[in-house]
Amino acid sequence: MSKKLTEKPSKVSLSVGELIVKAVVASKERNGLSVAALKKALAAGGYDVDKNKARVKTAIKSLVAKGTLVQTKGTRTSGSFKMNKATESKAKKPAAAKAKKPAAAAKKSPKKAAAALQLLDRTKLKENCRDC
Repeated sequence: MSKKLTEKPSKVSLSVGELIVKAVVASKERNGLSVAALKKALAAGGYDVDKNKARVKTAIKSLVAKGTLVQTKGTRTSGSFKMNKATESKAKKPAAAKAKKPAAAAKKSPKKAAAALQLLDRTKLKENCRDC
C-alpha cells in the first residue's frame, strides 16, 4: 500500500565546459578546433549536442571570456578555438616548481659553499674590471 521511494542514480560526469576543454586539448590542429568538429567530438563522447545547443554556446562564450580558450577564426560562438598558451603554462609551472624543491633542499657542506662563493666573487670581479 505504501510506495517505495526510489532515488535516481546521480549522474557523475564532467560539465560541458570541461568536455569542451578536453576535446580542444585532444585535437592536434594548429589553428584550433572548429565548432562543428567540437560538436562531433562531444557527440562521440556521448553528449547530446542537438538537445543542448544553448549550453554548448554558453560554455564556449564563458571559456573565451575566462581566457581558457582563444578564438582563432570567426566571431561569437562560430569559428575555431584553441587553448590559450598562458593557461597551459600556468598549469605546467606548479608541477615544475615541485620538482625543483627537492634539489634545492639538498645542503652543501660549509667548505664547498665557501669555495663556491669565492669562485662567484672572482667571476664578478672579472666582469666588472675591463682593464684586467
